[in-house]
Amino acid sequence: MRRLLQRACVLVLPLLLAACFGSDGGGSMMNDAGANAPQPFPDNFRTEALAYMRTYLNNPVGVRDGALADPVLRTVGGRPFYVACLRFTPRESDGSYKGMRERAIVYVNGRLDRILERSGDMCTGAVYAPFPELEKLSR
Repeated sequence: MRRLLQRACVLVLPLLLAACFGSDGGGSMMNDAGANAPQPFPDNFRTEALAYMRTYLNNPVGVRDGALADPVLRTVGGRPFYVACLRFTPRESDGSYKGMRERAIVYVNGRLDRILERSGDMCTGAVYAPFPELEKLSR
């Protein structure tokens, strides 16, 4: 009986610990108290987007059609945050190009917080400008 109880504890403990950490998806600042304050414009949005994309893409070399829209206030999770929209065509692992992707970049307290892969209507009407720095990325 004791052995069964030990095994049950070993199986249940990781689930309890995971519940303690929540399901925020990786340390987003969107739930911080400071996120409720008026949001400052993200002055370094281009630099931060570029740095993030270098790590976000499996292979940042050979990206085509890079375009970035200036951040605008959008409602995310019921609160206003600056959101910049990004378009690009990544190079696939086989060297081919399949299709253009669109991402919404959410900035909290003037810093890049997360990239939403499903931008939905957040990028509707976005005014894109060329983003050649994205096309020049290297490993």
